[in-house]
Amino acid sequence: MISSPQLDTGRLSTVDSKLGTGPSHGLRRHLGRLDMVLLTIAATLGIDTIAEIATGGGLESLTWVVILAVTFLFPYGLLISEAGSTFRQEGGPYVWVRLAFGRYAGGLASLLYWVTNPIWLGGSLAFIAAATWNAHIAPLPAGSLPDILFKLSFVWLAIGIAIISIRFGKILINIGAIVKVGLLAVLVVTAALYALQHGVQPMDASLLRPTAGGFLTIAPVLLFALLGFEAANGAAEEMRNPKRDVPRAIGAAGLTSAVCHLLPILALLAVLPAETLSGDSGILDALGEAFTVYGPAQPVLLWGSAVALLYIVLTQGSAWMIASDRVQAVSGADGAFPQYFGRFNTALGTPLRVNMLSGVISTAFTLVATWVATSSSNSAFSVVLSVATTTLLLSYLLILPSVLRLRRRFPDIERPYVVPGGRWGAVGATVITLFWIIIGSFVALAPGVLEQMLGLPYDFGEQWGVSRLAVESLTLGTLGVLLAAHTIGYLIARGHRRVNHDGLTAEQLLENGFSEVTRTVRLARASAPEGAPRR
Repeated sequence: MISSPQLDTGRLSTVDSKLGTGPSHGLRRHLGRLDMVLLTIAATLGIDTIAEIATGGGLESLTWVVILAVTFLFPYGLLISEAGSTFRQEGGPYVWVRLAFGRYAGGLASLLYWVTNPIWLGGSLAFIAAATWNAHIAPLPAGSLPDILFKLSFVWLAIGIAIISIRFGKILINIGAIVKVGLLAVLVVTAALYALQHGVQPMDASLLRPTAGGFLTIAPVLLFALLGFEAANGAAEEMRNPKRDVPRAIGAAGLTSAVCHLLPILALLAVLPAETLSGDSGILDALGEAFTVYGPAQPVLLWGSAVALLYIVLTQGSAWMIASDRVQAVSGADGAFPQYFGRFNTALGTPLRVNMLSGVISTAFTLVATWVATSSSNSAFSVVLSVATTTLLLSYLLILPSVLRLRRRFPDIERPYVVPGGRWGAVGATVITLFWIIIGSFVALAPGVLEQMLGLPYDFGEQWGVSRLAVESLTLGTLGVLLAAHTIGYLIARGHRRVNHDGLTAEQLLENGFSEVTRTVRLARASAPEGAPRR
């Protein structure tokens, strides 16, 4: 029996490990600390939801930003810092769950984590981009052929950024993150100038008080907007120094994300009343009003802001594709998903097959969403889209507890960063973050239930356009389809493992297209304490 200390950090993080068919498939260390900070900002700072949060909660949304920053963002960052700096393999979240709970659980977590993003890209971001173009750049009638071509071009441009080598793709993502923070800074500064000239909207301090209604309206949306600290670990073996850089990058990105939610929401509410804001165009509505302080330059500045917003949502989608596609590819490489998708392209060093699969899914949702937008099926499709984009939350029900489980299974592995407070510090961080994830998931999957329990009004017909039974049937049906897809993919991959890979050494597995995660898993199984379950 190999002792646990032998599974040391050096063997866990061979950054020159291969993905593909032999030594020519090397992953290169292109991600420095600043790249990781900007990639995390690109993923976690949801500019498309800032106006929605302000619209839904008014001044109360400011309070919930502070509450969630303290009770979710901070402990969540601590947990991911420990996992990401210790288990530093490509496909990070898959590896953590795989080592903690087994291959089936790892594959389920990676599928739920990944599938949200192509659906979100094609079913949400593409529509925001088209609406922005139509309102501020040039006419683009909804549902027209130019509208469809624009959305599909947007989708495949985002996929293309994920396909190209991360050496070059990171430059586009970095620029997108900088432009995002810059545009929000312009909003805040210009709103301050506007306030000096015209005053601000009436603000009653009593409206800052958190309420049950605000809790159910704002918190789930804000929660979704804050997720993504582990995104960079999808490309962990392409980081230059993950031991040192993961915790610091998460700290910098987390602080930036909190500030860049708090101040822009305040600026939006100062310039425009919450009831006049739109979730899709609120940022540009506020900028258009605030830019009047610059006189005749207002139209040009608003046009430039619209172009910036288009680039921001494009690279925001690409950032998630870069991360989640790698997670799903490593799941395939390890045999939790069909192995066809577990290959990285030799020349590009990217999971081209998963990238293309994401593009196909995004395209399908774009076409279907465009078609149903004006049809009687619109309400039902909205329910399916809502559930499908909520699966990201569900994946954290496995990802976050894996940190505690990994501590128990591999206590002797060197951890460059550890959640403060010892065992109880980690338990506390896990419990409080899981509380928020469970609340957000329950609100999404069982809408109206908590509202009724708290005595709040909730009209299914007004909210969804269909009955409660229809919503629950579509919700459970969508989750059932995803679970079946995972199980079928797992069984197909299991047959492949039995035929092709049982009994091979770690080196032979690498030669046959497996990543470093396979070697890690084999070593982990060998070094697990006596009597521990074998998976």
